[in-house]
Amino acid sequence: VSDGELGKVGFTNYLSDRLEGLGGETEMWTFHDLVDVPEVAQRQYESEGGSHICMPACIGKLRYIGQEHVARDLKNLRHAMELHGVKNAFMPAVTPGSVTFQIVNRHYSNYEEYVMALAEVMREEYEAIAAAGFMLQLDATDIPICAPQHGIFWASDVVEKMGYQSFIALNLEALNYATANIPGEQLRLHLCWANYEGPHHHDVELIEVLKPALKISNAKTIAFEAANPRHEHEWKVFEKLDLPDDRVIMPGVIDTTTNFIEHPELVAQRIERFAGLVGRERVIAGTDCGFGTFAGFGEVVPKAAWLKLAALVEGAKIASRRLWT
Repeated sequence: VSDGELGKVGFTNYLSDRLEGLGGETEMWTFHDLVDVPEVAQRQYESEGGSHICMPACIGKLRYIGQEHVARDLKNLRHAMELHGVKNAFMPAVTPGSVTFQIVNRHYSNYEEYVMALAEVMREEYEAIAAAGFMLQLDATDIPICAPQHGIFWASDVVEKMGYQSFIALNLEALNYATANIPGEQLRLHLCWANYEGPHHHDVELIEVLKPALKISNAKTIAFEAANPRHEHEWKVFEKLDLPDDRVIMPGVIDTTTNFIEHPELVAQRIERFAGLVGRERVIAGTDCGFGTFAGFGEVVPKAAWLKLAALVEGAKIASRRLWT
C-alpha cells in the first residue's frame, strides 16, 4: 500500500517544488528503441500526459525546501491508512542517480560533485519518510536506463568515460550515503527500464543491474520488472545467482504498461517460479512499476489498474496457499 504519489506531478519533477537550485528546462533524453519505432514515441510523448514530462535544470546550489510537501504526503498517507485499517505502507522517493539522469547539471563542476550534492539534500526527504515508520522505496530507474545501449542523455559522455558499471556503482554509492542513517530492512530499491509501452529491445539485461545492486546497495529488498514480455524470461537468472541470505526480492508480476488484466493463476505461477528458486519467505509479489509515473502519462486506465491490482491480490493468495501447504 502506498499513496500512489498522487501529490506529485511526476516521480522526478516533483522536486521542482522541493529543491532550491532548480530552474529553467532540461534537454530531453533519447531512447534508442523509440528512435527505431518513432510512431510509438509520437503517440506517447505528444499526448497530454507527455506534456507533463517537463524537467527543470540544476542552475544553482541545491538545498532541500520540501519539508511542508513531504509532511503533507506523510499525513495524507497516514490518514488514509487509519480510515482503511492498514498497518504497513511504503512511500516512493526518487534516487539521486535518477535525478541526475533526468535533470541536467549546469552548476556543479563535475558529475560526481552533482550526484553527491543531490545525495546530501535528498537525505532529508528519505529520513522523514523512514522516521514516519514507512518503507522507503527508492526509485532507481537510472541504473538500467543509463546503459549506452538504452539511450542518450546529457551525461552519456561521463558514462562512456567511466564505463557503465563504474557509473552505476557511483550512483549506488551516492544513494548509500544519502540513506546511511536508515536501516537496510526499511529500504527497497526499485529497478526499472522506464515505465512506458514501447519496444524495449535495447534494454540492458537484468543480471547487469541486479549484480551491482545486490553487491553495493544497502537496501535489503530489490524490486524489478518481471512481468512485461521483454523481461519475464529473466526469472531464470536466479537459477545461478547466489542471492545473499539477508536479501528479499520483489519481482513485478503485473505488467503496468498494458490494459490486459492478468489471470490470477498466471500471477500465482510467476510468484511460484521465484519462490522455487530463492525460497518462499524471500519473495514479495509486486507490480513492474507504477501505473502513472507522470500525471496523465501511460496506457493503463484507472479502472483497469484497479482490476490488475485485484488480480495481484488474488494471485498472491493462490500462490501462498500452495507454497504453505
